[in-house]
Amino acid sequence: ARISAANRRHPDVLAVEWRVSLAEKDWLRALAVARELVEAEPENPAGWIHQSYTLHELKRTREALDLLLPAVEKFPGISTIPYNLACYACQLDDIKKVALADPDLQPLWAEIKRL
Repeated sequence: ARISAANRRHPDVLAVEWRVSLAEKDWLRALAVARELVEAEPENPAGWIHQSYTLHELKRTREALDLLLPAVEKFPGISTIPYNLACYACQLDDIKKVALADPDLQPLWAEIKRL
């Protein structure tokens, strides 16, 4: 309430607001704030990561993965991005599908199918 209207959209303020929304599990507000972060500061990986994490929490994991994919090339040194993408792919069974189509993994197919 004490933050001026001019500063409410500052990336530092948005980052705090996202964390508050996260703590309150107000996922819709967190998503709106994360999207504002991406728009306000597209060269900062945090907004991209927050946006996808929030989408995943909203059970919109495919969208989380799709929106985070461009960040891999944009931020090659940020290990959280490929890690989160791998987590989302696992949740969507994408990795299992790829593994079952890879002939090099055929010795493991029976075990993979049981997963």
